[in-house]
Amino acid sequence: MKKRFSTELAYLMGIVFIASGVVLMEKADFGVSMVVAPAYLLYRWLSPVWNCFTFGMAEYCLQAVLLIAMTAVIRNFRVSFLFSFVTAVVYGLVLDGFMLLGTLLPAGLLWQRAAYYLLGMVFCAAGVSAMFHTYIPPEVYELFVKEVSNHFGVNINRFKTGYDCVSCLTGILMSFLIFGLWHFEGVKWGTILCAPVNGWIIGRFSAFYEKHWTFYDCFPWRKYFSI
Repeated sequence: MKKRFSTELAYLMGIVFIASGVVLMEKADFGVSMVVAPAYLLYRWLSPVWNCFTFGMAEYCLQAVLLIAMTAVIRNFRVSFLFSFVTAVVYGLVLDGFMLLGTLLPAGLLWQRAAYYLLGMVFCAAGVSAMFHTYIPPEVYELFVKEVSNHFGVNINRFKTGYDCVSCLTGILMSFLIFGLWHFEGVKWGTILCAPVNGWIIGRFSAFYEKHWTFYDCFPWRKYFSI
């Protein structure tokens, strides 16, 4: 028998899982998730110049650009899309909080870093899948995948894999441009490994959620996010 699970709780779970997963992968130093790689590189580039510029800020600045690109691709705009940027800001604040906590984690041994990488990849996938099961607009990353795949009638998990691969290539190009040829920062073998399997892992989490949980709305807020 399926258990009931709140869509609002799925939203909160998604933000926490994604933020903690990103920090764990950053701590492992095998390469961050391909989705956040461009924002991470922007953060690594600008933070030495502007000490107040955080990883979270880089995230919602780039997501604002992606939101504009999405509306141009699907040729549609809804007020609810702006809530995705609000989610991006909330996620950015949570991410910066986890970044501070991440400084307390030991990472001197290879097995510790490997554990952080694997846990981080799993946490990110679990969080993204949770965000797909809530009516509250997700981060712009997930909104882009959801809206564009729906617009063109493409399977969302397959489109997610393609999107991840493009993000990975973008991160590699940014690393070359910012830090020099063959000097990888943020984008490493772990990023490349994650790109082709991340969509599949998200699909497995979605299947698990839908097998064991029935999602329901705890609050009558859905109508406010459909305008």
